[in-house]
Amino acid sequence: MKRIKTDILVIGAGSGGLSVAAGASQMGADVVLLEGHKMGGDCLNYGCVPSKALIASGKAAYGQSHASAYGVADVVPKVDYAAAKDHVQGVIAQIEPVDSQERFEGFGINVIREFGHFISETEVQAGDNIITARRIVIATGSSPFVPPIDGIDTVPYLTNETLWELREQPKHLLIIGGGPIGMEMAQAHVRLGSKVTVIEGATALGKDDPEMAAVVLDNLRAEGIEIAEGAQAAKIEGSDGNVTVHTEDGRSFTGSHLLVAVGRKSNTSSLKLDVAGIDTTRSGVKVDDALRTTNKRVYAIGDVAGGLQFTHVAGYHAGVIIRSMLFGLPSKSKTSHIPWATYTDPELAQVGLTEAQAQKEHGDRLEVVRFHYEHNDRAIAERKTKGLIKVMVVKGRPVGASIAGYQAGELINLWALVLANKMKMSQVAAMVAPYPTIGEVNKRAAGAYFSPRLFESDLVKRVVGLVQRFIP
Repeated sequence: MKRIKTDILVIGAGSGGLSVAAGASQMGADVVLLEGHKMGGDCLNYGCVPSKALIASGKAAYGQSHASAYGVADVVPKVDYAAAKDHVQGVIAQIEPVDSQERFEGFGINVIREFGHFISETEVQAGDNIITARRIVIATGSSPFVPPIDGIDTVPYLTNETLWELREQPKHLLIIGGGPIGMEMAQAHVRLGSKVTVIEGATALGKDDPEMAAVVLDNLRAEGIEIAEGAQAAKIEGSDGNVTVHTEDGRSFTGSHLLVAVGRKSNTSSLKLDVAGIDTTRSGVKVDDALRTTNKRVYAIGDVAGGLQFTHVAGYHAGVIIRSMLFGLPSKSKTSHIPWATYTDPELAQVGLTEAQAQKEHGDRLEVVRFHYEHNDRAIAERKTKGLIKVMVVKGRPVGASIAGYQAGELINLWALVLANKMKMSQVAAMVAPYPTIGEVNKRAAGAYFSPRLFESDLVKRVVGLVQRFIP
């Protein structure tokens, strides 16, 4: 057994773990990084990267069949599903070196390709290694949650981890789960020529603002996706190429393939956390605002910390704990400025409070301003006029922004900046956006906040009248 002493031990080489390891090492700490599976974690290999690559394939196919509005003849795209998956793997391969073992060893990090588990409050065993560390970071991420539906263990099914191995295009893809993963994969597959049915036990895209989600769902239905809401899966039966999902209300749906996309579970089962005095919750490792566990030498970040499950959150968490671990400075995480996006077409994005949340928290002090894409000249030119932005404002400061429409994931960046820095609507209004850009949607939303104050105010009109009378 080999014994290793280090300043910082990072368990998991996904987005958060890699950020901690790279930052800490380059600032002078001695770092050991454990990864028993694939460098880059879920995001690179099974999540963000491959899903956006397949969405791009679907977008290309859709563009060929919907070009007539631009004066170009529509054609029926010849889709090669296996080649689309080759494109996905090519994208992963291009990004892979950034997350590679060789790159991180180049930073001076001791990368050990083994899974680890605690054997004491300060020690972790990984293969034939026992690592003692001053600080330990749990960054083990999450895995697809497969619910205990009757019969699910008797039929073939896909998750976001196994979908990328599929080379045969599904004739009819059933998707259990109407969240972001389910809806993104539904649209990608229908655009590539599959029939798609989404089976959602509650409401599709239910974590987003209902008004904004409706913009997206209406478009997905218009593209031919069947979305069954209030359809709680109760039983699954069938065989390869012929799977049927029965729901509690008596409906049934039959397809050639089944994708389960109902959520994620934190990867904690093999860590032996109890040995290290680390408590867990239903959603993951129990942490405080500083992302410390109940063992003060151990931190947990990213999906395993049980909060928002996004790659950019894991990266943000890394910055929070590096400040604490390396410099001994107080550092706390917060979520009020964290944006998220669903990469359907149109896209759906959110930062801060939704309208319902803001109404509950701020009551009569809340103002909600809206601006629709149909009034944006670039959106008109691009034939991308479906959608709107709404900004929740309290005493001149935005507390949330919701966007459904073209490039919503890009537009939300400005509002994330505004909320992170507690900026005012007047500062957004002062911005000059180039014309014609989709980004003017943000500027015009700020204008919609001030327009009633300027153009509908009797006081303003009286002041202007006086100035015109007395100023030569």
